[in-house]
Amino acid sequence: MSSSAPAPVDSPKPPPYPSSGLDRFFKISERGSTVAREVRGGFATFFAMAYIIVLNPIILGSAKDMYGHQLDNGQLVTATALTAAFTTLLMGVIGNVPIALAAGLGVNTVVALQLAPRMSWPDAMGMVVLAGFVVMLLVATGLRERVMNAVPLGLRKGIAIGIGLFIMLIGLVDSGFVSRIPDAAHTTVPLQLGSDGHLNGWPVLVFVLGVLLTLSLIVRKVPGAILISILVMTVVAMVINALADIPSWGLTTPEWPGNPVATPDFGLIGQVSLFGGFSKVGILTGVLFVFTVLLSCFFDAMGTIMGVADEAKLVDADGQMPGINKVLLVDGLAVAAGGASSSSATTCFVESTAGVGEGARTGLANVVTGGLFTASLFLTPLALMVPSQAATPALLAVGFLILSGSITAIDWKDYTIAIPAFLTMVMMPFTYSITNGIGIGFITFTVLRLAAGRGREVPAAMYAVSAVFAFYYLMPALGLT
Repeated sequence: MSSSAPAPVDSPKPPPYPSSGLDRFFKISERGSTVAREVRGGFATFFAMAYIIVLNPIILGSAKDMYGHQLDNGQLVTATALTAAFTTLLMGVIGNVPIALAAGLGVNTVVALQLAPRMSWPDAMGMVVLAGFVVMLLVATGLRERVMNAVPLGLRKGIAIGIGLFIMLIGLVDSGFVSRIPDAAHTTVPLQLGSDGHLNGWPVLVFVLGVLLTLSLIVRKVPGAILISILVMTVVAMVINALADIPSWGLTTPEWPGNPVATPDFGLIGQVSLFGGFSKVGILTGVLFVFTVLLSCFFDAMGTIMGVADEAKLVDADGQMPGINKVLLVDGLAVAAGGASSSSATTCFVESTAGVGEGARTGLANVVTGGLFTASLFLTPLALMVPSQAATPALLAVGFLILSGSITAIDWKDYTIAIPAFLTMVMMPFTYSITNGIGIGFITFTVLRLAAGRGREVPAAMYAVSAVFAFYYLMPALGLT
């Protein structure tokens, strides 16, 4: 009777030896990628998020500060592209992750609709810079993750959903699909379909077709769906504008520019007043404004970073991401850089998953994406020919994607979290204010946990923030405004 030796156990294969300095610096082979995949991923991410070059100027350019001043659209295109290029490159080189950055949807509405009407544009952008400084301070002291943990997951998801719904409402209003009913109508209904209760005009038709096209492409999982829709509907709008007599498209008219290439206009760079806003709105309101910008950037970025890192297999067995502090530090710097360029806070984009889907695993993909944003600096005339009706369908799509990715994470059976999350998400669009949604949600959560005899489950930070918000809402009654 013979015995056979046990089969040898295969040892794990060592990672391929780096073939070049570029490979070693970005750890391309170590992460199972190739230069070709990184380049392809960089292109995919750019085309998936390039719509922000058009959309951010539309959102910021349509608002006025307390003096009636509006930001120049051409300068906004330059500022948006420049900041996206700089921060994306920085994240690639320092963080070595395929996570691109650009002006955040949601926080730009905070700046445009809540900060700017109460102060000057430089004042508003100064508060964005301060929020970025706070983020970097939290990272440096190790408090960012602790602060993140102080807000319950369900409430964080409620904030994200509320921002998504708010973004959708902005898209409907900016496109002309819905409009405000004038007070002269003597009705309690604030909004109506179209301009007179009906959908009229070619521009609105462009918006409707754009929504259907965008959603159809998303359903079919077409890479770059949002950008493709914007490009197609811009061409459609150009044809309609050439054939029909269109009184107005709003901020931009879809006409081919005489020269599609132009020198970037850096006029908004550095137009910042760090503390001027506090003299306009007061210390408490100013602090709350900075806090609102901070929260909008804070939670959106954390979710995006971990989501993209998990998709790219950059987390360890414990679900932790090695080197995350570098990533978080760049994210904080990006918030400040966005304010300094007057393009609003810059944050990580979930569209980076498009590049990850193409195989990107390292910061080299970001270098490619950042390079493409740099090239777009010289194509401002092309961005300015895109009408809002072609771009705003993206707001509905992004709003849906935010909602669908967050709503199932809320424990709807626990009313002490479900009710605050619900109030947070509905109060943002209904009051046209992200600040109100966050404040009402925080206060309700604290009160309901106390009412249920679960006060010990409320972190001390939540008590403090809820008290600040409560005082803020009581200020008019106390004669302090």
